[in-house]
Amino acid sequence: MIPIRDDQPRYSTPYINSFLIGLNLLIFLFEASLDPASLKALVYQLGIVPAHLTAFLSGSPNYSPLAIALPFFASMFLHGSWMHVIGNMWFLYIFGDNVEDYLGHFPYLVFYLLGGLIAMATQIAVDPYSRVPTLGASGAIAGVLGAYFVLYPRARVLTWFFVFIIHIPAWVVLGYWFVLQFLSGTATALAYEGRNDSRIAFWAHVGGFVAGVVLIKLFPGRQRRSPYGVA
Repeated sequence: MIPIRDDQPRYSTPYINSFLIGLNLLIFLFEASLDPASLKALVYQLGIVPAHLTAFLSGSPNYSPLAIALPFFASMFLHGSWMHVIGNMWFLYIFGDNVEDYLGHFPYLVFYLLGGLIAMATQIAVDPYSRVPTLGASGAIAGVLGAYFVLYPRARVLTWFFVFIIHIPAWVVLGYWFVLQFLSGTATALAYEGRNDSRIAFWAHVGGFVAGVVLIKLFPGRQRRSPYGVA
């Protein structure tokens, strides 16, 4: 299922969502300008490597607190390929504006970052000794999808489904996506004998989505705006 657009109206301009999309694209353009050795060094320095955090918590002097903390935020804005960044930004473009409309601009930014942090923590908890760098906005965006799933389950999403383009309820599209991530994460763990040495951080997606479902119930929505109002 590939979503094309949704029919959920919004009553404010998604400044933060647009900023996040633009920032991710600009950073990827910078990544694309690097030579392979420099890019690899960047990914290992600013991507989340679970084994580094595990070593730090075990008392290793090889990692400073800053070197451990910085990747939790920086990794959300790094991507591994054009398909990776475009796919992530497309989902954020379709679903993020309505969640920002519900929460308000600054609370949405906090929600987004918090969902990303929980997603990364989930990935680390599943395989704390992995040396595969985890990067990308997928975990934070999964949190946005979880929030949309709760807020607008009956919104219709125009979806490319095999050879058909049809309207499908949001709860079906996003529920299918979540189940697919969960099953893929389970299959990957079994294939790697309990490790998660995959290039796709499925458990970050699962953790982010669940975080979004829970957090959206804790974050107060702003007062509903008139469609003629501005924000």
